[in-house]
Amino acid sequence: MKRRASDPLLRWRRNFPILSTSTYLISNSLGAMPAGVRAGLRSYTRTWARRGVRAWGEAWWEMQTSAADAVAPLIGARAGELSVHTNVSLAQAQVLSSFRFAGRRREIVFSDLEFPSVMYVYRALGGGRGAKVVVKRSGGSAAAAQQKVYDAIGEKTKIVVLSHVFFRNGEIQDVAEIAKKARRWGATVVLDAYHSVGILPVDVRALGVDVLTGGVLKWLCGGPGGAFLWVRPALLKTLKPAVTGWVAHAEPFAFETTMRYRRDAARMLTGTPAVPALYAMRAGPEIIGRVGINKIRAKSMRQTALVAEAAARSGFRMLSPAEPERRGGAVTLALPHAYGISRELLRRNIIVDYREGSGIRIAPHFYNSDREILFALREIQDIVERRGWRGHAVRRAKVT
Repeated sequence: MKRRASDPLLRWRRNFPILSTSTYLISNSLGAMPAGVRAGLRSYTRTWARRGVRAWGEAWWEMQTSAADAVAPLIGARAGELSVHTNVSLAQAQVLSSFRFAGRRREIVFSDLEFPSVMYVYRALGGGRGAKVVVKRSGGSAAAAQQKVYDAIGEKTKIVVLSHVFFRNGEIQDVAEIAKKARRWGATVVLDAYHSVGILPVDVRALGVDVLTGGVLKWLCGGPGGAFLWVRPALLKTLKPAVTGWVAHAEPFAFETTMRYRRDAARMLTGTPAVPALYAMRAGPEIIGRVGINKIRAKSMRQTALVAEAAARSGFRMLSPAEPERRGGAVTLALPHAYGISRELLRRNIIVDYREGSGIRIAPHFYNSDREILFALREIQDIVERRGWRGHAVRRAKVT
């Protein structure tokens, strides 16, 4: 597909092989793979094959730090402040396992619009450690979720769990305002930024949060296994996670039988890292940094507006906010027969996202053209008019 001369970001398309074979509008779920990942994984297999166990001392041991440092500038963090994990569920569990829940201040507050995996962690691990889990019912409204969480913060609140961008409708949450109130009451704010880092400018210190988790899987185009964790340095020094491992030890190769935590971000690590993921996760964040997050955000706002306008012309109901500045990178359309429509789009090699209870999420990234977006919306219109969803079983979708 030819790029428009007026869109300089389209020159990056050649770095993402899948864009030459499909209409890829699902970067909020899995970013397109950069071609550089192949070189990274070849380096991994070559190093393992040729150097064997020596690879630990020559390359692998320090890769958790260097991979984390590649992400740090994209959240306004400094080198050495991030740790890398296999997923956000584990990263948040490690933070949560550092807290004790006793006495009056033992509430964990979040809304029912959080990503379910995060809710599972706080219900199971938090509740099991004596916390009182307070889930504010939103009625599906992001505005209601934000307000109810804000109102719930008080003298009993120990942890507030927030999403920077709600995964169901792509609305950006006013994190700084909620965090400001949480600080007044002495509560810790844990932010899930999986749906914002790489598509929005993010600054952990400006947001005023205590903990930020995210991952390279989506907008950062880094693949599975590359989640990251930032903890406010003053708080980090006090955390002693019960979910831990030998890599977090101050002298891991001393193999002591009692734990002495490292003093840096690595105190939040666990056991042996997933080394292939460390090789794979570098190329995407490096490209995002070179493109520039402000340029990416400006294009995203324009293209999500393009989706919204095309959807309105077709009479499709949009669940995402009408104002571009309130939207993240994805637009959610609540369509009748949404599951069947999404399957038919996949059959036509138009790759979008479906989520039970929400609808179809369309998520252009900096490498997508306007023509692709308009093409996808025309195809949705065609499927609706021709009832092309028929023949696709109505069922809960597998992960796509």
